[in-house]
Amino acid sequence: MAEQVLTDFIRALRSADVRVSTGESIDAARAVSIIGYEDRERLSDTLRCVLAKSPAEKATHDRLFDLYFSRSQTPNTSDSESAETETDQGGDAAPDMLSLLESGDETQIAIAMEQAARDVDLADIQFATQVPYYSQQMMKALGVERLESEMMDAFRARSPDGDQRAQDLIDGRQEMLSRAREHAQQAFETFGAGATELFRQDFLSEKSITALDRRDLERMRALVEKMAKRLATKHSRRRRKKNRGQLDIRKTLRANAGFDGVPFELAWKQTKKDRAKIVAICDVSGSVAQVVRFFLMLLYSLNDVVPDIESFAFSGRLKAVGDTLERQDFNTAMDDIINTIGMSTTDYGQSLSDLKTEHWHVLDRRTTVIILGDGRSNYGDPRIDLFQDLAARAKRVIWLTPEGEGQWGSGDSEMLRYRPYCNTMTHVTTMKDLERVMDQALAVYS
Repeated sequence: MAEQVLTDFIRALRSADVRVSTGESIDAARAVSIIGYEDRERLSDTLRCVLAKSPAEKATHDRLFDLYFSRSQTPNTSDSESAETETDQGGDAAPDMLSLLESGDETQIAIAMEQAARDVDLADIQFATQVPYYSQQMMKALGVERLESEMMDAFRARSPDGDQRAQDLIDGRQEMLSRAREHAQQAFETFGAGATELFRQDFLSEKSITALDRRDLERMRALVEKMAKRLATKHSRRRRKKNRGQLDIRKTLRANAGFDGVPFELAWKQTKKDRAKIVAICDVSGSVAQVVRFFLMLLYSLNDVVPDIESFAFSGRLKAVGDTLERQDFNTAMDDIINTIGMSTTDYGQSLSDLKTEHWHVLDRRTTVIILGDGRSNYGDPRIDLFQDLAARAKRVIWLTPEGEGQWGSGDSEMLRYRPYCNTMTHVTTMKDLERVMDQALAVYS
């Protein structure tokens, strides 16, 4: 039973997006076999050290530990008590709710609740709407049918004693149902709440960004941080692997000449990689502004792998906004940028001219330029000549647009004229699209 308790707790951690490897699970089992379950504080400290790595994971561990181990049934229940319970309930027979109520033994009731939860696979709960269903299933596993049969017999007696007996059974059934609901609710908060949040995040990651509203902002922040962490881990690992390079046999032989050629020291052929540098140029007018908000949120969450970021916003005139985004709360900064810069008539040509005049020095051979906009310049001069010069100075040019390809070149759209000078021009509508683009942009540096 003790092993199952630890296994279920690790399952709860994983459902809340705490990454626990098989090796860490084995280490936790070994640690618990040494310290036992009696001292809750020591148990919590031990499992936190073994299973949680980041501050966020430690906070999740502490919350789930309090939830999971607050149940009445504890893993240090003695074998004699377990055997006694099985005897009272007829060995492997289903628990009898009627006898549990008549005994009034809280310990036996708690043990029966735990057994019923295992019988109905309560740990599989994923959504809050499943709490009533699992509560009813637990009632059946506890033997509510016999109690209800006794209740109906008491009603049929049509006597004061029968009526009192029926009322007692109704009250007892309600009490057990309340316990079952409480147990199911606690199981949801332990096993299901994290899975529900992950489901919501997956849904939001594939939802059109322009359809998001203010209520989604806080949840989107957690989603963006998760995406940034995933990208950072992926490209840091790839960079470490590639930095090693190929074995340089000539240098290895020279370095180990004093060891009769035994290669104690290895030399590698290393290919120099540029440090990541991204220049973001964002149209903050109209419907594009919402996509820009989440693109910049993702970009500025990647400080570990992109130490060099320059960002500019424009509608009519172009302005540097990196300092604003770094000094202020992100959402407040974005609101200020959109309200001050995004209120002018869009002019891509003037914005490129401003970049040339005031910020051309930020472009060099290691720069990836990411432009986010719909390319609609109100029939003004798009300054293709400046854009061609920009593409020649930069390492790569990526253009992201919230408009589908079928709209490129229609009306005042200049997308088709800009496209020959872009390495990539792609339609983005969701956070998954933005994550994919950032993955491709970082791949050239790792």
